[in-house]
Amino acid sequence: MKVKTILVSQPEPKVENSPYFELQQKHKIKIDFRPFIHIEGVSAKEIRLQKIDLNNFSAIILTSRNAVDHFFRVAEEMRFKIPEGLKYFCQSEAVAFYLQKYVVYRKRKIYVGAKDFADLSPLIKKYKDEKFLLPASDQLNADAPITLDNLKVDWTQATFYRTVMSDLSDLADVYYDVLAFFSPTGIKSLYKNFPDFKQNNTRIAVFGSTTQKEALDHGLRIDILAPAPGTPSMTMALEKYIAEANKAK
Repeated sequence: MKVKTILVSQPEPKVENSPYFELQQKHKIKIDFRPFIHIEGVSAKEIRLQKIDLNNFSAIILTSRNAVDHFFRVAEEMRFKIPEGLKYFCQSEAVAFYLQKYVVYRKRKIYVGAKDFADLSPLIKKYKDEKFLLPASDQLNADAPITLDNLKVDWTQATFYRTVMSDLSDLADVYYDVLAFFSPTGIKSLYKNFPDFKQNNTRIAVFGSTTQKEALDHGLRIDILAPAPGTPSMTMALEKYIAEANKAK
């Protein structure tokens, strides 16, 4: 069956040269974007109930842009004056670059990992006497706690923001040829909104092994999987599938 419509369960890209837009133009298909999940900040009051006092920490571990945004939001809500000597350990260059939105880079102590959380290990080990705060989501990847426990450093995890399932009720009578998912929570959101969802001829695209597992656990048939050999991104996986499915018979 040909693919004419795709729903991507993420916000619409803000860049004009997004591969999704190129895919849309090349194959003359319609691609809509709709986040199946969204982030909500945890209030300063709730964080205090977690027994978190920002004065007690000399280093912050930032795993994502959301972590950056919500750490500074909470600091402002608590009227906490961030000391110049605070150390920032950023999981990737992208996170470190985003940090510049809030701090003057050259005046701060910023340490950057390559990509995965474990890549921060040598840097954290070097400063093992610091007291580390990990401001995170309520759905933190297990890699971080395991890595920090193995390093035997003084660290504390706190929930600064939550992943919440979006209301999709307006999509009840809308049909798409392909639904693209990027997280297990996206799949859960589908079933929370539409408990009686039947896949039928809808093609399901998933990114990552945890999303794949969630889809299979719900009895979904996975038609498009990324990353895979030759298709490291979702757009490349979609491109390959569409090129085959839309061939003139």
